[in-house]
Amino acid sequence: MAERGASRADESASSLIWAWRHPRPEGAQGRCIGRTDLRVDPRRARRLARRIDRAARRAGLPRMVWTSPLRRCAAVGRWLRRLGWTHRIDPALLEMDFGAWDGLSWDAIARAEVDAWCADFSHGRPGGGESLARMLERAAAWPVAPAVVVAHGGWMLARRWSTTRGTLPRVHEWPAAPGYGELWRLG
Repeated sequence: MAERGASRADESASSLIWAWRHPRPEGAQGRCIGRTDLRVDPRRARRLARRIDRAARRAGLPRMVWTSPLRRCAAVGRWLRRLGWTHRIDPALLEMDFGAWDGLSWDAIARAEVDAWCADFSHGRPGGGESLARMLERAAAWPVAPAVVVAHGGWMLARRWSTTRGTLPRVHEWPAAPGYGELWRLG
């Protein structure tokens, strides 16, 4: 998989969070998924754990992984634990909370509600859940570096945005999420 998130000039392992997005979860297609705890195929979790183990050995990273408590991240942490790693779970690494929208198909969410969130993208609370501004604060406050993390696409985007931009995003500025299993090196 591709690696994004930092330039070659600032990839010092001692100051970065090496964040991998979890493997593709089962049943996510076409749904608003934040904190819905979807299953991940154990083979995908094992493959990602092995890739992380190899990369960490090459880079001399600590053999400790931090994950969200959700199965799609924690499953990778459990495989790494079998490889001799320490596995820590931190709720601060959770995906954004979409409140009442979470788990629904996007088609089941009223267009007017989505439009209202887009109009107040940073401060709106989709489905009554967490605002993007709060998610950005939570991601920026995560203190551990160097670190190996298995996280969610939204958390990775929020961490990168919060450490590289000085403003709150507008809806048209928000980038695409990393691919499943993709590594980003984050400050």
